[in-house]
Amino acid sequence: MAATPPRPAELSCRDDGQGPAVVLLHGIGGDRLVWNAVATSLRREFRVLAPDLRGHGQSPAPPGSEFTLAEMAGDVLHLLEEKQVDSAHWVGLSAGGFLALRLTLDHPERTRSLALVSSAAYLDPHGRAVMERWWSTSAEEGPEALALRLLKDVYYPDWVEAHMEVVDEVHEEVRTRDYGGAVAWGRSLRGFDERNSLSGIRKPTLIVQAMDDQVMDASHGRILRQSIPGSVIRIFAQTGHLIPIERPAELAEALTEHLHRAEAQRPAGSP
Repeated sequence: MAATPPRPAELSCRDDGQGPAVVLLHGIGGDRLVWNAVATSLRREFRVLAPDLRGHGQSPAPPGSEFTLAEMAGDVLHLLEEKQVDSAHWVGLSAGGFLALRLTLDHPERTRSLALVSSAAYLDPHGRAVMERWWSTSAEEGPEALALRLLKDVYYPDWVEAHMEVVDEVHEEVRTRDYGGAVAWGRSLRGFDERNSLSGIRKPTLIVQAMDDQVMDASHGRILRQSIPGSVIRIFAQTGHLIPIERPAELAEALTEHLHRAEAQRPAGSP
């Protein structure tokens, strides 16, 4: 007997603007708010959908959730059906980029373009170690220690010094946020590796990396650029993992240029 398909989660979602749909996918432990500044810029020309993925933000996880990419992709496709969107530009941050990559590979007919931000084609030992360090810090030392760990890992130090308000914000988030879904999603990705599939991508692709990313090393960008035909790469210096927070204006500009290029390449008469 065939396995019963996982039940889609009902995703809480920002839905803003008009035009071709752009779906912004956050990473592990985050939520749609990470995209706020970028979404506000993109909404001028595009319809922006920024969901909280299952078990994150305001989106509950259905009972029995395993947080696989298959489940999460099903959630996003279900959201598109609800929103009556036939195809979308996928933009994924960190592990959200893993999800965007999976959607592009499995559903090219629903894909207008792909953008990978602080992401990779596979979860390397360093990335796994970083996540496990977060969860062990939380379990053994508590939320204050986790907040300090996150501040060191996901932000560029000089940016934090210039935006000290983020220190209190991260401490407050860690005290109030349930990371159960984040832990489960991270552990489901241990074997994620799509390096052998990249050459088959035929959609316009933008790769955005940060030189000072302590979670996803910038070298991942080189692998992606060399493997995805026709892809374009942008690298930000003196920037940490959370590019949408540290460099929202520059990221929005890069994405807008990419989206215009992708739309211009679509065959005449495409919806």
